[in-house]
Amino acid sequence: QVHLVESGGSVQTGGSLKLSCAGPGYTFGSNCLAWFRQPLGFPGMSRTGIATIYTGDSSTYYDDSVKGRFTITYDSAKNSVYLQMNDLKTTDSDTYYCAAKKNDAGGCRLYGFRENSYEFWGKGTQDGGSS
Repeated sequence: QVHLVESGGSVQTGGSLKLSCAGPGYTFGSNCLAWFRQPLGFPGMSRTGIATIYTGDSSTYYDDSVKGRFTITYDSAKNSVYLQMNDLKTTDSDTYYCAAKKNDAGGCRLYGFRENSYEFWGKGTQDGGSS
C-alpha cells in the first residue's frame, strides 16, 4: 500500500507557504500528481482539486481560485511534489492533500481534478489554520 506524506505549515493571510509531498517506496514517474483541499474541520466533505502536474512533461493545470498565486512543481531527484502558495487569503485555510495516479498526459489534463480517479493519497496537512 502506498502512502504519500505531506508536510507544510500554517496559512497566514498575505503570506506564503510551501507544501511538500513525498512518496516513499513509490516512483512518481509517468504520474498525474495533484493537490486537493478540503475545508478545515470538515473531513466528510469532498476534496477540491486545485493544482495538477503530469510528471512526464511537467504540464500543469490550476483551478481558477489559485491561478496566479499557487505553483505546483515536481522534483524527480527527490521524488517529491510541491505546492508553493503565495498571497494567501483566509479562504485558503483548508486541509491540503496530495494525490497520485498512473496516467498519461491526456488523462491528467482531462481528469486531473477528479477526486475519485486518484489511487494514492496522503493523510493531509494537519494545520490549515490562519492567523
